[in-house]
Amino acid sequence: MSQSSPRVVPPLRVIHVHFGKEGGAERFFVKLAQALDRRGVEQRFIIRPNRSWDAQIARLGPVIRNNFSRLSPASLLLHWQADRWVRTWQPQAVMSWMPRAARLLHAWPGVVKLNRMGDFPANLKHFGNCDVLVGNVPGIAQTCRDLGWTKPALTISNFTPVLPANPVPRAAHGTPEGVFLVAAGGRFQPRKALDMAIRAVAQVPGAWLWLIGEGRLRGDLERLAAELGVTDRVRFVGWVENPLHHIAAADAFLMPSRHEPLGNILLEAWAAGVPSVSTRSEGPAWFMRDGIDGLMADIDDAAGIADALRRLQADPVAARGYAANARARLDQMFSEEAICRDYIALFRGQYEGMA
Repeated sequence: MSQSSPRVVPPLRVIHVHFGKEGGAERFFVKLAQALDRRGVEQRFIIRPNRSWDAQIARLGPVIRNNFSRLSPASLLLHWQADRWVRTWQPQAVMSWMPRAARLLHAWPGVVKLNRMGDFPANLKHFGNCDVLVGNVPGIAQTCRDLGWTKPALTISNFTPVLPANPVPRAAHGTPEGVFLVAAGGRFQPRKALDMAIRAVAQVPGAWLWLIGEGRLRGDLERLAAELGVTDRVRFVGWVENPLHHIAAADAFLMPSRHEPLGNILLEAWAAGVPSVSTRSEGPAWFMRDGIDGLMADIDDAAGIADALRRLQADPVAARGYAANARARLDQMFSEEAICRDYIALFRGQYEGMA
């Protein structure tokens, strides 16, 4: 009696479409692609040219680079290239990142077409060819439903790889040992409210501030530090490949955002074991427990933020307890294995019953 051959499961193939620039969302895109690669997922990528993370992505699979502006002939070519990739390579899924990328999706049959949103959408106009919308906090999926989305809207959050933290020497940024050092970071734009970080630190005598990031408001932030008389205690670190190591050098981490769908950099602070203060923006209000995982303050409340920082400074034992609780919370809610498992199920079309 002949024996049947074992069933061969074809490798999972995914195309990513990402037209982002620089920031926490882009760092997570790279981390997810690397994690999926470690799990044997074959990937291809369509991204903007000249990204700082290009080489990291190019190691994982073929890349098409295109700025994808509406009226450019190159964008018409990109539609043809994307369609050709889907028809010849036959991926199980095409994952677009943020609304702009969803415009490149076609009505490909037999392919899971999804958009992963990093923010609350104002409308659904780009998602006509999507089968599934994914947000990284529950409020995003609910916003989609409130706007009239009737197909699946899921929540799959981010993960932060737990890596050994190697604190950057304070001397690298002209900072004395022994001072109370606060780290904060992100793109220098209004929603990140890094002006509140400067205003709060100015109210904590002797505290220093490392601002990790860059952006169009840098000049405004430098002028604010001068106006408040804290230029000598504020250091502009710039963009770094992995903020974890700069955060690990600090006594406290601060995320003062006015609007924050999740807060990747706060999770990195949790991974680094640094006690944290956050405003009650959307993401942290979902996952951070005030007085358990850290301390929270109201948005645009510089005095309240400063008070929380002083409490961490005055009670190192409580601060270490917050950091330990935050690390346990990170492992529980934001593990790489759980997030990758959910995405792989989604790519295979096995998302019925997922919240």
